[in-house]
Amino acid sequence: MLPIKDDQPRYSTPWVNGFLIGLNLLIFFFEFTLDPRSLDLLARQFGVVPSHLVAFLSGSPKYSLLDVLLPFFTSMFLHGSWMHVIGNVWFLYIFGDNVEDYLGHFKYLVFYIFVGLIAMATQVMVSLHSTVPTLGASGAIAGVLGAYFVLYPRARVLTWFFVFVVWVPAWIILGYWFALQFLSGTASIAAYARQNVGGVAFWAHVGGFVAGALLVKVFGERELRYPYARA
Repeated sequence: MLPIKDDQPRYSTPWVNGFLIGLNLLIFFFEFTLDPRSLDLLARQFGVVPSHLVAFLSGSPKYSLLDVLLPFFTSMFLHGSWMHVIGNVWFLYIFGDNVEDYLGHFKYLVFYIFVGLIAMATQVMVSLHSTVPTLGASGAIAGVLGAYFVLYPRARVLTWFFVFVVWVPAWIILGYWFALQFLSGTASIAAYARQNVGGVAFWAHVGGFVAGALLVKVFGERELRYPYARA
């Protein structure tokens, strides 16, 4: 299923959402200019490599605290392919504006980064000894999807489904997406335990979605400012 647009109205301009979309695309354009060796070095330096964290916690002098913490932030803005970045920013474009409208600009930015960190931490916990860098904004975007699921479950999403284009309630399409990530993540646990694997970071999606669903009301709705005087 591919979402095309939603019918949930918004009442403010999604400046931060647009900035995040633009930043992800801009950084990927930079990645695209790199040769394969430089790109691999970039991914290993600024992507999250779980085994680096394990080595640091074990007392290895090879990695500093900055070496293992900084990638949790920078990895959210790196992508492995055109399809990877386009898929991520498309979902952010459709669902992120309404979440920003609810939270307000600054809180939305903090929320996005915070759920992205939780998402990455979730992925690391199930692949502690992996030497494969984890990249992408999908964990943070999953948090946005979780927030949308809680805030606007009855909104309708125009969805392309094989040869049909139909309006689907948001709780169905996002619930289906979450269930798919959870089942795929469960199936991947054995693979993570046996070897270093690449592919999709399903547990980052699960962790981000749950964090977004639980925390959006904690962050709270933005203060509404009315353009008229009240007697």
